[in-house]
Amino acid sequence: MRIALDAFGSDKAPFPEVEGAVLAIKENLCEKVLLVGDESILQAELAKYYYDKKRIEIIHASQVIEMTDIPAEAARKKKDSSMVKAIRLHKDGLADGIVSAGNSGAMMAASLIVLGRIKGVLRPAIAITFPTKSGSEIILDVGANADCDPAQLVQFAELGSMYSQFINKIENPRVSLLNIGEEDKKGNELTKEVHKLLVVHSNINFIGNIEGKDVLKGITDVIVCDGFTGNVMLKTVEGAALAIFEILKEQFAKDWVAKIGALLSLPVFNYLKKKLDHTEYGGALLIGLKGIPIVSHGRSNGKAIKNAIKLASKLANTDFIEQSSFYFERKKDEVQS
Repeated sequence: MRIALDAFGSDKAPFPEVEGAVLAIKENLCEKVLLVGDESILQAELAKYYYDKKRIEIIHASQVIEMTDIPAEAARKKKDSSMVKAIRLHKDGLADGIVSAGNSGAMMAASLIVLGRIKGVLRPAIAITFPTKSGSEIILDVGANADCDPAQLVQFAELGSMYSQFINKIENPRVSLLNIGEEDKKGNELTKEVHKLLVVHSNINFIGNIEGKDVLKGITDVIVCDGFTGNVMLKTVEGAALAIFEILKEQFAKDWVAKIGALLSLPVFNYLKKKLDHTEYGGALLIGLKGIPIVSHGRSNGKAIKNAIKLASKLANTDFIEQSSFYFERKKDEVQS
Protein backbone atom coordinates (compact mmCIF):
# COMPACT_ATOMS: atom_id res chain seq x y z
CA MET A 1 0.00 0.00 0.00
CA ARG A 2 1.21 3.50 -0.89
CA ILE A 3 -0.08 6.31 1.32
CA ALA A 4 0.19 9.99 0.39
CA LEU A 5 0.89 12.20 3.40
CA ASP A 6 0.30 15.95 3.50
CA ALA A 7 3.58 16.84 5.21
CA PHE A 8 2.60 20.44 5.99
CA GLY A 9 -0.79 20.05 7.65
CA SER A 10 -0.27 19.77 11.41
CA ASP A 11 0.34 22.58 13.88
CA LYS A 12 4.04 21.62 14.12
CA ALA A 13 4.55 20.49 10.53
CA PRO A 14 6.55 18.89 9.10
CA PHE A 15 8.12 17.32 12.20
CA PRO A 16 5.23 15.01 13.27
CA GLU A 17 4.56 14.02 9.66
CA VAL A 18 8.15 13.02 8.97
CA GLU A 19 8.42 11.12 12.24
CA GLY A 20 5.08 9.39 11.59
CA ALA A 21 6.15 8.38 8.07
CA VAL A 22 9.40 6.87 9.34
CA LEU A 23 7.58 5.01 12.14
CA ALA A 24 5.02 3.65 9.66
CA ILE A 25 7.77 2.31 7.41
CA LYS A 26 9.74 0.80 10.27
CA GLU A 27 6.60 -0.96 11.54
CA ASN A 28 5.68 -2.09 8.00
CA LEU A 29 2.26 -0.46 8.16
CA CYS A 30 2.44 0.26 4.43
CA GLU A 31 4.82 -0.35 1.56
CA LYS A 32 5.59 3.29 0.81
CA VAL A 33 4.84 6.81 2.08
CA LEU A 34 4.68 9.72 -0.37
CA LEU A 35 5.63 12.83 1.63
CA VAL A 36 4.09 15.85 -0.07
CA GLY A 37 5.50 19.32 0.61
CA ASP A 38 8.54 21.56 0.33
CA GLU A 39 11.30 19.26 -0.89
CA SER A 40 14.28 21.05 0.67
CA ILE A 41 12.68 21.21 4.14
CA LEU A 42 11.60 17.58 4.00
CA GLN A 43 15.02 16.38 2.85
CA ALA A 44 16.67 18.20 5.76
CA GLU A 45 14.23 16.69 8.26
CA LEU A 46 14.46 13.16 6.85
CA ALA A 47 18.25 13.35 7.10
CA LYS A 48 17.85 13.11 10.89
CA TYR A 49 16.42 9.58 10.62
CA TYR A 50 17.65 6.14 9.67
CA TYR A 51 15.13 4.39 7.41
CA ASP A 52 14.74 2.52 4.14
CA LYS A 53 15.10 5.39 1.66
CA LYS A 54 13.34 3.43 -1.08
CA ARG A 55 10.12 3.47 0.95
CA ILE A 56 9.71 7.21 1.54
CA GLU A 57 9.46 9.46 -1.51
CA ILE A 58 9.21 13.25 -1.49
CA ILE A 59 6.71 14.88 -3.85
CA HIS A 60 7.38 18.61 -4.04
CA ALA A 61 4.54 21.06 -3.40
CA SER A 62 5.09 24.82 -3.38
CA GLN A 63 2.03 25.87 -1.37
CA VAL A 64 0.52 25.21 2.06
CA ILE A 65 -3.12 25.46 3.12
CA GLU A 66 -3.17 27.26 6.46
CA MET A 67 -5.62 26.68 9.32
CA THR A 68 -6.80 30.27 8.83
CA ASP A 69 -7.58 29.82 5.11
CA ILE A 70 -11.18 29.75 3.91
CA PRO A 71 -11.65 26.01 3.17
CA ALA A 72 -13.44 26.00 -0.20
CA GLU A 73 -11.44 28.94 -1.52
CA ALA A 74 -8.10 27.40 -0.49
CA ALA A 75 -9.05 24.04 -2.00
CA ARG A 76 -9.74 25.67 -5.35
CA LYS A 77 -6.97 28.27 -5.51
CA LYS A 78 -4.04 26.45 -3.88
CA LYS A 79 -3.78 23.63 -6.40
CA ASP A 80 -0.07 23.11 -5.72
CA SER A 81 -0.58 22.88 -1.96
CA SER A 82 0.68 19.81 -0.10
CA MET A 83 -2.91 18.85 0.76
CA VAL A 84 -4.47 19.14 -2.71
CA LYS A 85 -1.46 17.53 -4.38
CA ALA A 86 -1.62 14.56 -1.96
CA ILE A 87 -5.32 14.09 -2.71
CA ARG A 88 -4.57 14.28 -6.43
CA LEU A 89 -2.00 11.48 -6.06
CA HIS A 90 -4.77 9.34 -4.56
CA LYS A 91 -7.21 10.29 -7.31
CA ASP A 92 -4.67 9.42 -10.02
CA GLY A 93 -4.02 5.98 -8.51
CA LEU A 94 -0.47 6.79 -7.42
CA ALA A 95 -1.48 6.43 -3.76
CA ASP A 96 -4.00 4.09 -2.13
CA GLY A 97 -5.02 6.58 0.55
CA ILE A 98 -4.23 10.06 1.82
CA VAL A 99 -3.60 11.44 5.31
CA SER A 100 -3.64 15.09 6.41
CA ALA A 101 -3.59 16.81 9.79
CA GLY A 102 -4.37 20.11 8.14
CA ASN A 103 -7.43 22.34 7.87
CA SER A 104 -10.28 19.81 8.09
CA GLY A 105 -12.70 22.05 6.21
CA ALA A 106 -10.23 22.41 3.36
CA MET A 107 -9.58 18.67 3.43
CA MET A 108 -13.30 18.02 3.05
CA ALA A 109 -13.67 20.61 0.28
CA ALA A 110 -10.60 19.43 -1.63
CA SER A 111 -11.57 15.76 -1.30
CA LEU A 112 -15.06 16.56 -2.61
CA ILE A 113 -13.65 18.47 -5.57
CA VAL A 114 -10.90 16.00 -6.48
CA LEU A 115 -12.32 12.61 -5.44
CA GLY A 116 -16.06 13.26 -5.60
CA ARG A 117 -18.90 11.61 -3.71
CA ILE A 118 -19.95 8.00 -4.07
CA LYS A 119 -22.92 8.06 -6.42
CA GLY A 120 -26.10 8.23 -4.37
CA VAL A 121 -24.48 9.63 -1.22
CA LEU A 122 -26.10 12.92 -0.27
CA ARG A 123 -23.25 14.26 1.89
CA PRO A 124 -19.96 12.87 3.14
CA ALA A 125 -19.35 12.78 6.90
CA ILE A 126 -16.43 12.63 9.31
CA ALA A 127 -16.43 9.17 10.92
CA ILE A 128 -14.19 8.70 13.95
CA THR A 129 -13.22 5.56 15.83
CA PHE A 130 -13.96 6.34 19.47
CA PRO A 131 -12.64 4.46 22.52
CA THR A 132 -15.16 2.97 24.95
CA LYS A 133 -15.12 0.85 28.10
CA SER A 134 -15.40 -2.36 26.08
CA GLY A 135 -13.67 -1.59 22.78
CA SER A 136 -14.37 1.08 20.18
CA GLU A 137 -17.31 2.50 18.28
CA ILE A 138 -17.82 4.56 15.13
CA ILE A 139 -19.34 8.03 15.53
CA LEU A 140 -20.52 10.12 12.57
CA ASP A 141 -20.84 12.94 11.77
CA VAL A 142 -18.43 14.85 14.01
CA GLY A 143 -18.05 18.08 12.08
CA ALA A 144 -18.62 17.98 8.33
CA ASN A 145 -22.33 18.86 8.33
CA ALA A 146 -23.68 21.26 10.98
CA ASP A 147 -27.22 20.99 9.62
CA CYS A 148 -28.71 17.69 8.41
CA ASP A 149 -32.06 16.39 7.27
CA PRO A 150 -33.50 12.94 8.12
CA ALA A 151 -32.39 11.32 4.84
CA GLN A 152 -28.78 12.36 5.43
CA LEU A 153 -28.71 10.94 8.97
CA VAL A 154 -30.19 7.67 7.72
CA GLN A 155 -27.37 7.51 5.16
CA PHE A 156 -24.85 8.15 7.93
CA ALA A 157 -26.31 5.12 9.70
CA GLU A 158 -25.89 3.04 6.53
CA LEU A 159 -22.32 4.23 5.93
CA GLY A 160 -21.39 3.84 9.61
CA SER A 161 -22.78 0.32 9.71
CA MET A 162 -20.78 -0.72 6.64
CA TYR A 163 -17.66 0.98 7.99
CA SER A 164 -17.97 -0.88 11.29
CA GLN A 165 -18.23 -4.18 9.41
CA PHE A 166 -15.04 -3.50 7.46
CA ILE A 167 -12.86 -1.76 10.04
CA ASN A 168 -13.99 -3.47 13.26
CA LYS A 169 -15.05 -6.79 11.70
CA ILE A 170 -18.51 -6.68 13.30
CA GLU A 171 -20.98 -8.72 11.29
CA ASN A 172 -24.20 -6.96 12.32
CA PRO A 173 -23.24 -3.65 13.99
CA ARG A 174 -25.57 -2.13 16.56
CA VAL A 175 -26.57 1.37 15.49
CA SER A 176 -27.76 4.09 17.87
CA LEU A 177 -29.02 7.64 17.45
CA LEU A 178 -27.51 10.27 19.75
CA ASN A 179 -30.36 11.95 21.58
CA ILE A 180 -31.43 13.56 24.87
CA GLY A 181 -33.32 10.47 25.98
CA GLU A 182 -33.77 6.79 25.22
CA GLU A 183 -37.50 7.01 24.50
CA ASP A 184 -38.54 7.25 20.85
CA LYS A 185 -40.59 10.40 21.49
CA LYS A 186 -37.62 12.30 22.97
CA GLY A 187 -35.55 14.83 21.03
CA ASN A 188 -36.20 17.48 18.40
CA GLU A 189 -38.18 17.04 15.19
CA LEU A 190 -35.08 15.84 13.35
CA THR A 191 -34.17 13.03 15.76
CA LYS A 192 -37.78 11.91 16.16
CA GLU A 193 -38.18 11.59 12.39
CA VAL A 194 -34.83 9.80 12.01
CA HIS A 195 -35.81 7.38 14.78
CA LYS A 196 -38.98 6.46 12.85
CA LEU A 197 -36.99 5.82 9.67
CA LEU A 198 -34.27 3.74 11.37
CA VAL A 199 -36.77 1.53 13.22
CA VAL A 200 -38.15 0.23 9.92
CA HIS A 201 -34.85 0.16 8.00
CA SER A 202 -34.21 -3.39 6.80
CA ASN A 203 -30.41 -3.03 6.50
CA ILE A 204 -29.74 -1.32 9.84
CA ASN A 205 -29.55 -3.08 13.20
CA PHE A 206 -31.02 -0.09 15.02
CA ILE A 207 -31.13 -0.49 18.81
CA GLY A 208 -32.62 2.92 19.63
CA ASN A 209 -31.49 6.23 21.06
CA ILE A 210 -28.36 6.70 23.13
CA GLU A 211 -27.74 9.51 25.61
CA GLY A 212 -24.47 11.37 25.98
CA LYS A 213 -23.79 9.74 29.34
CA ASP A 214 -23.68 6.31 27.67
CA VAL A 215 -21.33 7.14 24.79
CA LEU A 216 -18.29 5.69 26.59
CA LYS A 217 -20.00 2.52 27.83
CA GLY A 218 -19.54 0.50 24.64
CA ILE A 219 -23.19 -0.57 24.42
CA THR A 220 -23.36 0.17 20.70
CA ASP A 221 -21.10 -0.06 17.64
CA VAL A 222 -22.18 3.00 15.64
CA ILE A 223 -23.52 6.35 16.86
CA VAL A 224 -25.27 8.66 14.40
CA CYS A 225 -25.71 12.41 14.84
CA ASP A 226 -25.49 15.68 12.92
CA GLY A 227 -22.06 17.28 12.63
CA PHE A 228 -22.82 20.12 15.06
CA THR A 229 -23.94 17.79 17.85
CA GLY A 230 -21.16 15.29 17.16
CA ASN A 231 -18.42 17.91 17.19
CA VAL A 232 -19.62 19.46 20.46
CA MET A 233 -19.89 16.00 22.05
CA LEU A 234 -16.42 14.96 20.87
CA LYS A 235 -14.69 18.12 22.09
CA THR A 236 -16.56 17.99 25.40
CA VAL A 237 -15.39 14.43 26.06
CA GLU A 238 -11.81 15.27 25.01
CA GLY A 239 -11.83 18.37 27.21
CA ALA A 240 -13.27 16.49 30.18
CA ALA A 241 -10.62 13.77 29.90
CA LEU A 242 -7.81 16.34 29.80
CA ALA A 243 -9.28 18.23 32.75
CA ILE A 244 -9.53 15.04 34.83
CA PHE A 245 -5.86 14.22 34.26
CA GLU A 246 -4.84 17.80 35.14
CA ILE A 247 -6.87 17.68 38.38
CA LEU A 248 -5.32 14.33 39.31
CA LYS A 249 -1.81 15.69 38.69
CA GLU A 250 -2.51 18.66 40.96
CA GLN A 251 -3.86 16.45 43.74
CA PHE A 252 -1.00 13.96 43.52
CA ALA A 253 1.53 16.77 43.88
CA LYS A 254 0.05 18.07 47.15
CA ASP A 255 1.80 15.88 49.76
CA TRP A 256 3.83 12.68 50.17
CA VAL A 257 0.77 10.54 50.96
CA ALA A 258 -0.81 11.57 47.65
CA LYS A 259 2.46 10.89 45.83
CA ILE A 260 2.60 7.35 47.24
CA GLY A 261 -0.99 6.84 46.12
CA ALA A 262 -0.06 8.11 42.66
CA LEU A 263 2.82 5.63 42.38
CA LEU A 264 0.56 2.74 43.39
CA SER A 265 -2.11 3.85 40.92
CA LEU A 266 0.30 4.52 38.04
CA PRO A 267 -0.50 1.34 36.03
CA VAL A 268 -4.21 2.15 36.16
CA PHE A 269 -3.74 5.77 35.13
CA ASN A 270 -1.40 4.78 32.29
CA TYR A 271 -4.02 2.34 31.03
CA LEU A 272 -6.74 4.98 31.24
CA LYS A 273 -4.59 7.56 29.46
CA LYS A 274 -3.85 5.13 26.64
CA LYS A 275 -7.52 4.17 26.40
CA LEU A 276 -8.58 7.80 25.91
CA ASP A 277 -5.58 8.86 23.82
CA HIS A 278 -6.65 10.12 20.38
CA THR A 279 -3.20 9.31 19.00
CA GLU A 280 -4.00 5.59 19.32
CA TYR A 281 -6.56 5.96 16.52
CA GLY A 282 -4.71 8.55 14.45
CA GLY A 283 -7.45 9.97 12.28
CA ALA A 284 -11.00 9.93 10.99
CA LEU A 285 -12.29 8.81 7.62
CA LEU A 286 -14.09 11.30 5.39
CA ILE A 287 -16.75 8.75 4.61
CA GLY A 288 -18.98 8.73 1.53
CA LEU A 289 -16.26 9.80 -0.92
CA LYS A 290 -14.70 7.85 -3.78
CA GLY A 291 -11.45 7.32 -1.95
CA ILE A 292 -9.78 7.00 1.44
CA PRO A 293 -9.05 10.49 2.82
CA ILE A 294 -8.04 10.40 6.51
CA VAL A 295 -8.11 13.62 8.51
CA SER A 296 -6.02 13.85 11.68
CA HIS A 297 -6.01 16.30 14.57
CA GLY A 298 -3.99 19.48 14.03
CA ARG A 299 -2.02 18.79 17.20
CA SER A 300 -1.10 15.26 16.05
CA ASN A 301 2.31 13.94 17.03
CA GLY A 302 4.37 11.34 15.18
CA LYS A 303 2.48 8.48 16.81
CA ALA A 304 -0.89 9.88 15.69
CA ILE A 305 0.35 10.34 12.11
CA LYS A 306 1.73 6.79 12.11
CA ASN A 307 -1.63 5.42 13.24
CA ALA A 308 -3.48 7.51 10.66
CA ILE A 309 -1.28 5.92 7.99
CA LYS A 310 -2.09 2.55 9.53
CA LEU A 311 -5.84 3.28 9.25
CA ALA A 312 -5.52 4.42 5.62
CA SER A 313 -3.53 1.31 4.72
CA LYS A 314 -5.94 -0.97 6.56
CA LEU A 315 -8.91 0.48 4.69
CA ALA A 316 -7.07 0.36 1.37
CA ASN A 317 -6.64 -3.38 1.91
CA THR A 318 -10.43 -3.83 1.99
CA ASP A 319 -13.06 -3.30 -0.70
CA PHE A 320 -15.01 -0.89 1.50
CA ILE A 321 -15.25 1.84 -1.17
CA GLU A 322 -16.33 -0.64 -3.85
CA GLN A 323 -18.93 -2.25 -1.58
CA SER A 324 -20.26 1.15 -0.46
CA SER A 325 -20.60 2.21 -4.10
CA PHE A 326 -22.37 -1.05 -4.93
CA TYR A 327 -24.77 -0.64 -1.98
CA PHE A 328 -25.93 2.85 -2.99
CA GLU A 329 -26.11 1.94 -6.67
CA ARG A 330 -28.30 -1.06 -5.84
CA LYS A 331 -30.43 1.08 -3.52
CA LYS A 332 -31.02 3.61 -6.30
CA ASP A 333 -32.05 0.83 -8.69
CA GLU A 334 -34.52 -0.55 -6.11
CA VAL A 335 -36.11 2.88 -5.68
CA GLN A 336 -36.44 3.35 -9.45
CA SER A 337 -38.01 -0.07 -9.94
